[in-house]
Amino acid sequence: MNEPPSKPGRSSSTGFRTYGKSKDHRDDLPQIVVGLAVTREGIPVRVWSWPGNTSDSALIRQVKADLKEWTLSRVVWVADRGFASAENRRYLRRGDDHYIMGEKLRSASKEAQAALSRAGRYREVAGNLKVKEVRISDEERFLVCHNPEAAERDAQVRARLVAHLSDLIKGSDRLPAMKRAELKGVISTKPGLSRFLRTTAGGLLRIDADAIASDEKLDGKYLLRSSDPTLSPEDIALGYKQLSEVERGWRDLKHVLDLRPVYHRKEERIRAHVILCWLALLLTRVAETKTGDSWPNLRRELERLQVGTFEGSAGFFRKRTALTPAQKVILHKLAIQEPAEMQDIRPASKAS
Repeated sequence: MNEPPSKPGRSSSTGFRTYGKSKDHRDDLPQIVVGLAVTREGIPVRVWSWPGNTSDSALIRQVKADLKEWTLSRVVWVADRGFASAENRRYLRRGDDHYIMGEKLRSASKEAQAALSRAGRYREVAGNLKVKEVRISDEERFLVCHNPEAAERDAQVRARLVAHLSDLIKGSDRLPAMKRAELKGVISTKPGLSRFLRTTAGGLLRIDADAIASDEKLDGKYLLRSSDPTLSPEDIALGYKQLSEVERGWRDLKHVLDLRPVYHRKEERIRAHVILCWLALLLTRVAETKTGDSWPNLRRELERLQVGTFEGSAGFFRKRTALTPAQKVILHKLAIQEPAEMQDIRPASKAS
């Protein structure tokens, strides 16, 4: 979570607000690291805050130690590729826990290359997801997953990248060799574009049709690894898909509940701000779970409930607007008593 600097330029901020690896590519801003524990229904049950330069391995160790106090009977950790190092996997296996981790098939890892070389037939599971288990290791299980909706998004993103690349190299044949080399150098700093660029023997810049064809075969696909021998392929795939609940929580914290930017400087105030945002997220998720509706819809309906103030010669009172049928249903499902229609009634004071 990035924060605005206290003054222009990079300050020497240390301590809780400090510089680290920014996932938003804003290494110029001090940040803190925030962690969430979320149930499979999307309910955030715990929140953590760390200094902005805390390593992933340190995060995993504290979270695992803290949740151990809950005496959970069986734990399967679900994480994305950012936590998939061998050291992290070994640590998560302590106490006979297990893990499910994702990895891009476009990566150059030996596991991804081995998975792509294995033949097999996909099986469709819930949510239009297709899975195929492949044998790579005796210690871990590997699944290739295919999401048709994600495949469409990948194709659209690639089409935009190729169109942009075409515009960049259009007319480059007429450039001097030095200028062409400079253009190639600029494109090479953008991995999304450079993987679709090739250079001819004469130094001309062209779209790489073979690279596009190879990339198309990976649309919507990703690799899962799990240490649990008892889970079915469907359970592994759906377990990892629950990570989307965590991502949805982050989106709501950032864009709905305004977790950032943070203008506090003291650690205790920053922690308090994070906890308040977490409590707000908890309330919205509980409301969504009990009503079966989204928070934006609930808020839109409840915001129509108003209280008017009336004052005259007889006195002063407040009166709420009549409850709509939809508002009554929401309050009933949340077990909240309907607010009183008449509030704060005061007769006019007698003149002395």
